[in-house]
Amino acid sequence: MNNYQSLRIQMKYIWSPWRMSYIQKHKEERGCVFCEAKDTADGVGNLILFRGLHSFVILNRYPYTSGHLMVVPYKHSASLEGLDADIRGELLELANRIMKMLAKEYQAQGFNVGINIGEAAGAGITEHIHLHVVPRWSGDTNFMSSLGETRVLPETLEDTYQRMKQAWMQEDD
Repeated sequence: MNNYQSLRIQMKYIWSPWRMSYIQKHKEERGCVFCEAKDTADGVGNLILFRGLHSFVILNRYPYTSGHLMVVPYKHSASLEGLDADIRGELLELANRIMKMLAKEYQAQGFNVGINIGEAAGAGITEHIHLHVVPRWSGDTNFMSSLGETRVLPETLEDTYQRMKQAWMQEDD
C-alpha cells in the first residue's frame, strides 16, 4: 500500500450540501459577508443580535458549538492596526457582555475568545477582522468530536438566535 492509499483509508467524510452554493460563488462575486450582513435588516436572516456604535454581534453561520457568536467592526479592515482604539475597545466590551449572557443562558463554564488574523492563523474570512466567542463546558468534546471528528450541535441557528436575542434584550432592561 502506498502513502496515497494509506491516507485515503484514514480520510473521513461529512456531507454538508447546504454549503455548495456558498463555495461555488467566486470570492469576488460574494463580496464581504460581514459588510453584506451589516447592510441587511436584523433578524434570523442575517443573524445580527445587536448593533453597537462601532461593531455588531452576529451568530457564526458555521458554529463550533451552539451559542458561538462573533463581534464584527463596521469598518472593513483585515487587521487590528486598521481599527482605532474606540473600535478595539468596543470589541472587547461586547465580547465581555456576550460571555455574561452565555454563562447565564447556556450555563457555559468557560470560553474560547479569539481573533484569527490572516489565513496562516486560521482565518476563514481574512479581509474583515472579527472576534469569536465560543462557549465551552467541561467534557464538551464527546465521542463524535474525538473519534468521528464531527461536531454535534443540539439546536438550530434559528433557535440559538431567538434565545440569544431574548437574552440580549433582557440584559438591556
